[in-house]
Amino acid sequence: MLQAGYARNPDLAWDLDEFTQRQRALDFLTQFQSTLCVYSPTVDMLYSTYEIVMPEDQDAKLVILPDDSAFYDTFTHILHQAVKPTGLYVVPGELINRQGLFLANVREDRTLGARQIPFEIGIRTIMSNQPKNDPFLPVLAKGDLREFNQSWPVLHLHRVRPNTLDHLSQLDRSNLGNVITEKLESLFVEQQKAHVA
Repeated sequence: MLQAGYARNPDLAWDLDEFTQRQRALDFLTQFQSTLCVYSPTVDMLYSTYEIVMPEDQDAKLVILPDDSAFYDTFTHILHQAVKPTGLYVVPGELINRQGLFLANVREDRTLGARQIPFEIGIRTIMSNQPKNDPFLPVLAKGDLREFNQSWPVLHLHRVRPNTLDHLSQLDRSNLGNVITEKLESLFVEQQKAHVA
């Protein structure tokens, strides 16, 4: 049944074949399962409530399991033209000998850019600098989980641009932005708790 689900929607099965530290990648990604939405271009859907599992019978795969009962938190008709790569990465602080999560860019040669900014500060700065009609709404998509230096997992971010979803009502677009933003806020709170602890 599990396999049938992601056979119909391959965006929900993420390969870890090239990862040398698969458990570390899974642990890194699962901290975002309640705080970042996942986009599926195959079905034009955005899932905000889901679980991440690594099935024992599927070697080197992790699977996104949307909550079928959370239909209010699942957004349909999100066309792929409205979801764009940002070039920004979330990296674990251990990668740069620090604690917490950081926002960074990665050069073409797969090395980190010159600046790494604490994740919350970086995201809040970007959000505050965006015009109201084009908010910065980060989400994840298949292929965004990557391994850096054959050791550390990093997450590339996509963003949804609701102002390009003309076929949706203003209310639906507003709800979409609110859900993504609220989930991010919960991540900021979790990171602050971890930092205090």
